[in-house]
Amino acid sequence: MTTTSTRLGELVDRFGGHLIGSPDIMLAGIAPLSDADERHITFLSNAKLRAQAAATRAAALILTAADHAQIAADYAGACIVTPHPYVYFARAAQYFASLKAIPALAGIHPSAWVSPHAIVAASASIGAHVSIEAEAVIGENVVIGAGVAIGRGVGIADHTQVHANVSIYDYCSIGRRCIVHSGAVIGADGFGFANERGNWIKIPQTGRVLIGDDVEIGANTSIDRGALTDTVIEEGVKLDNQIQIGHNCHIGAHTAMAGCVGVAGSARIGKYCTFGGAAMVLGHLTIADHVHISSGSMVSRSILEAGQYTGFYPLAKNADWEKTAAIVRNLSGMREKIRQLEKTIKTLTEKSS
Repeated sequence: MTTTSTRLGELVDRFGGHLIGSPDIMLAGIAPLSDADERHITFLSNAKLRAQAAATRAAALILTAADHAQIAADYAGACIVTPHPYVYFARAAQYFASLKAIPALAGIHPSAWVSPHAIVAASASIGAHVSIEAEAVIGENVVIGAGVAIGRGVGIADHTQVHANVSIYDYCSIGRRCIVHSGAVIGADGFGFANERGNWIKIPQTGRVLIGDDVEIGANTSIDRGALTDTVIEEGVKLDNQIQIGHNCHIGAHTAMAGCVGVAGSARIGKYCTFGGAAMVLGHLTIADHVHISSGSMVSRSILEAGQYTGFYPLAKNADWEKTAAIVRNLSGMREKIRQLEKTIKTLTEKSS
């Protein structure tokens, strides 16, 4: 029988930290401060919640040394002291989830179709109604959910999970330990057309999408294949749901994008960047490493220096916003009037002196 509980000491053995209290406390899972009880471990990553942490009924608490010093007198449970409680929480949550996970069974579902010219590792799990075209290579312990369409020459490396109803177009490549959520489309044609007297002439999109190791791609996210060269998503990138990555983009390692971000074609984004929800990046721009874009911002020029960038007016009542917009539209004329006034004042001043 699979157990879904663990000793507190087991967490410390796995993830480190300084344990204060008994290692033999049994834990059924991890829970928020407000919901945790004597079966749970919880965490404190925001000093503003110290009072709530001191009152929690959790059997154990993950926190920093500074927070422990503040609440130790009031909290009677065990503690794991660590410099980064939120990271510790993430790893502990992964561990508890693994205890409850039902492992995928190796093999190919009878309703799946696999080309005789594809290579599928014996340890891979291929779900119902999956199709795998010729020359595709599916690695060890890969899990392919129901209804996934895998094109010709696609490569999916070891320990990657592709959830139901994902489409991966021809010759795209996905690295190790990736997660691709339902509805994602990898390798569809980029938006490439030439205009001839009002008619749009399609430009064939002959590049690929190359995805590195440890990438996560959210539900209904689309990553277009390159026009002539490849679209590249480097290792460790995290993409939320409903994101659009245009053709020939290059996303640097460990960059993270929240929902509904749009990146136009041929943009090159550096490593360790973050993009808030609904941020937009125009095409052919370059963004340096360690750039952080606020939610809803429009990036209309290249950013060559690390830092936080924001590009929108603060929210206001509509009537106030309209007044501000009218002023902005008239700034050019106002500037010219001010220049004329400055010239007049200078002339009058010179005459009087």
